[in-house]
Amino acid sequence: MKFLLTLHMNPALWGTLTDDQKNGVYEGHGAFIKHITETGEMVETKALAEPAETKTVRVQDGAARIQEGAFVESEAFLCGYYVVDVETEARAVELAAMIPDAQYTAVEVRKVVHEG
Repeated sequence: MKFLLTLHMNPALWGTLTDDQKNGVYEGHGAFIKHITETGEMVETKALAEPAETKTVRVQDGAARIQEGAFVESEAFLCGYYVVDVETEARAVELAAMIPDAQYTAVEVRKVVHEG
């Protein structure tokens, strides 16, 4: 089963972390990627740009309306994801807890139900 593990970051919280804590997160991702690659559970991972570099598109009356910024006003934003292929949801949750960001913010675990 494939699961999407989404990472959400609060820039205000991130700004309070020490350089050592931030480096721990970065290094932790390297170790996590190595682990899930070695176990064969890695499918894909990407880091995403901050909301300031985002555009939101809505179509109304046949015309595209483009908004600067993310879809929702929120303290946290989607900053990256992993797609993993695991035997059980419990394993996906276990892996989510290993992602270094989980000590500072939420990691959402969502089953992939369709690939097209």
